Amino acid sequence: TATRRLLKLAEVELGEPPVPYLWLACGSQGRQEQTGVSDQDNCLILSDDIEDSDLPYFIDLAKFVSDGLDTCGYFYCPGDMMATNPRWCQPLRVWREYFRGWIANPDPEAQMLASVMFDLRPIGGDESLFDNLQQETLTSAAKNSIFTAHMISNSLKHQPPLGLLRGLATIRSGDHRNQLDLKHNGVVPVVDLGRIYTFLAQLRAVNTRARLVGAIEAGVVSKSGGADLLDAYDLIATTRLEHQTTEIKAGKNPSNYLDPSELSDFERSHLRDAFVVVKTMQAAIGSGKGALG
Repeated sequence: TATRRLLKLAEVELGEPPVPYLWLACGSQGRQEQTGVSDQDNCLILSDDIEDSDLPYFIDLAKFVSDGLDTCGYFYCPGDMMATNPRWCQPLRVWREYFRGWIANPDPEAQMLASVMFDLRPIGGDESLFDNLQQETLTSAAKNSIFTAHMISNSLKHQPPLGLLRGLATIRSGDHRNQLDLKHNGVVPVVDLGRIYTFLAQLRAVNTRARLVGAIEAGVVSKSGGADLLDAYDLIATTRLEHQTTEIKAGKNPSNYLDPSELSDFERSHLRDAFVVVKTMQAAIGSGKGALG
């Protein structure tokens, strides 16, 4: 990948790293679900053997790789969820404390950060720095019912765009009036469900589709409900990507906003059905009935 190549180039430029490290992608990049409008989300886990004198090396490495990714088209994260931010370039012991704190005290910021950082995927470096951390965190999250309840509640804030009669509900005002937000009201609700299933079944998968498959195999969701959710996710994600492809071909900047009038009656009907499936699975997990759809 571009990131692994940039890490190799950085080591050629900067020399051998003073201590083992691991570069990880998080968010959509971690889930391997980036689109034409995705930014870069990444972090560094450093060996606990690191000394203060070693930090400038990793500051330079983070800048080299992030600048390179930006040149490749993966623009800088507006929220600064990047390894260039000292908060996300820390020894393993600090990362352990981060996750323990988020799980023990799931305030709104902790929920937001957990939603990003529970989607970590190793890219380059010493993966042993992550293996135990991931398993410890999944086990701790699964045992903490308060944390799970907060994450479920947080995940339900993103609702499919359905009206009272379950017709498509477009944005009512602003620059995107009469359009659908295929990110926040489309794929994100399914991504959030997949993350909740990860806690419940202690799945190591990060990709949303892999999480849904794992949840079915683990019995966290029923085979029928899980199969419907997979189909719904595939349709929503494909519609989003096809829309962005059309915009790029027309010389426009890709976006997540779609005017449903651009779809055929057949396409609108199936998209609505997909949103109904997502809504049904959200209702199942939000009502205390678990994830069985």
